[in-house]
Amino acid sequence: MINWGNFISQCFNGLVLGALLALISSGLTIIYGTLGVLNLAHGAMFMLGGYAGWVAYGYTGSFIVAVLCGSLFVMVVGIVVERVIIRYFYTRPHEDQLLVTFGLGIVFVEAVRFFFGSLSKMVPPPPPLVGIMNLGFMFYPTYRIALLGIVAVALLALFIVLYKTRIGMIVRAGIEDAVMVDALGIDVYKVFMLVFGIGAMAAGFAGIVNAPVVSIAPDVGEAILVQTFVVVVIGGVGSFPGAILGGLIAGEIISITSMFDPAYSYVMLFAAMVVVLVVRPYGLLGVKGRE
Repeated sequence: MINWGNFISQCFNGLVLGALLALISSGLTIIYGTLGVLNLAHGAMFMLGGYAGWVAYGYTGSFIVAVLCGSLFVMVVGIVVERVIIRYFYTRPHEDQLLVTFGLGIVFVEAVRFFFGSLSKMVPPPPPLVGIMNLGFMFYPTYRIALLGIVAVALLALFIVLYKTRIGMIVRAGIEDAVMVDALGIDVYKVFMLVFGIGAMAAGFAGIVNAPVVSIAPDVGEAILVQTFVVVVIGGVGSFPGAILGGLIAGEIISITSMFDPAYSYVMLFAAMVVVLVVRPYGLLGVKGRE
C-alpha cells in the first residue's frame, strides 16, 4: 500500500542508495577524468571490497578492521592493475580500454567465484548499529542511517583530498590537461597510479560498508556498474560534484519508482539519463567540450 509513511521511507532509502552511488561514481569519474580510461572493472572492484572485508571480518570479528582491509586491498589491486596493465592503454583507443577492463572484471568475478563459491555472503553491522531507530515520524534501520553518515564522511574526505591538497590540485590539473602537467616536470604517471588506486579504493570502501545492507555475491558489481555509469553521465564526466548530485538523483529515482513498480525503476533511471543528454549533453555539472 502506498502512503505517506512508505513514501518517506522510500525517500530515505533513495538517499542512502544515492549516497552510495555517489561514492562509487566519484571513484569512476576521477579515474576517467584524469586518466581517460573507461574502467568497466569498477563494479568488480566494488565486489572485491565486499569480499576482502568479509574475509577480514571472519578472522577478526571487527567491522572497522573489515572496512580498512576491504578498502586497502582494493586500492592495492587498483595500483597493481594500473602498473601492470592499464598504463599501456592510455594512448590506445577507448575500445581497447573497454575490452581490457571488461576482461579484468570477468577475471575478478570468476576468481572470487572459484575461491568462495556463488552463494552470497553477509557481513553483520557493528553491534551498536543493529536494530531500528525511532526518528519521531517513522522507524528506520539504525545501520542505514549510520551508512549515510559514513558515506558522507568518505565523500568529504575525497573532497578535501581533491580540493584542499597539492596532490588534489595536480589531479584536477591532470583532468584538464595531462600534457601540461607533465611539461611542468611532474611525474604524471605516478599521479595516474595514485588516482587509479584512490578510485579503486572508493569502490572497495563502498562494497564493504554496503555489505550489511545487501549481501555480497560474485555478480553484485554488475548492476552497480550500470547504475554508476548512468550517474556519471547525469552528473557530468570528470565532475566530482556532478557525481554526488547524479548519485542522489539516481538513488531517489530508483527508490521512489520501486514503490510503484520495481520493474520500471531502471526504465525511469535511463529515461532521466536520456532527458539530461538531450537538454545538457555534457551532464548537469559537466564541462562543455570535455571528451
